[in-house]
Amino acid sequence: MMIFTSLLLLLATSAHGQTVYDAAHNITAITGTWSSGSQNVITGAGFATPSQEAFTYPKTTGMSYSFTADGYYEIARYRMTSNGTVPTCITGVMNWSHGTYVLASNGSIVMTPFGDGYQQIQDPCAAISNFIENYNYTELYVLWNIYQDPVKGYTLQLYQFDGTPLPPQYLVSTSPNMLPTQALRNVSTSTTTTTTVQNAAVVNANAGERRWEAASVTGLLTVISGFGLVSLLL
Repeated sequence: MMIFTSLLLLLATSAHGQTVYDAAHNITAITGTWSSGSQNVITGAGFATPSQEAFTYPKTTGMSYSFTADGYYEIARYRMTSNGTVPTCITGVMNWSHGTYVLASNGSIVMTPFGDGYQQIQDPCAAISNFIENYNYTELYVLWNIYQDPVKGYTLQLYQFDGTPLPPQYLVSTSPNMLPTQALRNVSTSTTTTTTVQNAAVVNANAGERRWEAASVTGLLTVISGFGLVSLLL
């Protein structure tokens, strides 16, 4: 896990130069709780209950990220994906994880989970229509910034491993609304492998589990080789 985390940091460093954290880059601290859209998705006890592997469903989809000043984070995500071939086959995913984060000097963020994250997937057209699985992935965001929206106020913009922006998130509270910053449920360990998902470059800490929208390691190797780093994996 540490090797791949270091690799992700190196990948971001090669892709972007050094970032100066001044008022032009971030007009307020990243610490606190942020939420997208209508802000119905909020991290903390109102979203996930890890001890029971349960969720409380928000009124609408969205995402929420929280950060503490001493390096802890929590993510809550609720999303739905339509099926262009079968419009009635809509996949819904509730996703929760937390752990530690590093704000790298190159402007990236690397988030490393405690290992107790999980997600619930509902797909009425799948062989198993409703199940819960572990979700423990180290996520890389190559860029981030905070700016002042004239209506919403302070706005956090995160950029995925390929530079694609996530939906903007608006500051809900300067005090992070989070569950305790420690492992909150027991998860059996397994061999570590690597994969990529839609929201970020990640390291798979639970090989063999079912995944939603997961690609193969080829995706990450393609990104790395584009920056001349593929030799690091040989």
